[in-house]
Amino acid sequence: MSRFTIHDLAATIDVRAASGGEASYTRKLLDKGSEHCAKKLGEEAVETVIAAVENNRAHLIAESADLLFHLLVLLKSRGVTLEDVEGALEKRTVMSGLDEKAARKRDGA
Repeated sequence: MSRFTIHDLAATIDVRAASGGEASYTRKLLDKGSEHCAKKLGEEAVETVIAAVENNRAHLIAESADLLFHLLVLLKSRGVTLEDVEGALEKRTVMSGLDEKAARKRDGA
């Protein structure tokens, strides 16, 4: 039995983005534009932080799922793929996190 992955979620978002707006929450979010998608991501990020601070495991899991969903919707709205993000992450893992972060500051990123 295969496990549901973030790639499965991205594929689901792609399918729902192509559907009609009345049948899809994803399509409705995208129809409201990238700025709306970004605000929704921010709301979910705050809710995730609150769940973590409250040390509520079930709530943290649920809010993390919402956060990942809304991140992928925002990326979709801007034409950025999960593979694009993975490529950036891959480049960062060739050195330690501290060295990579210092290099980004030197490069102005």
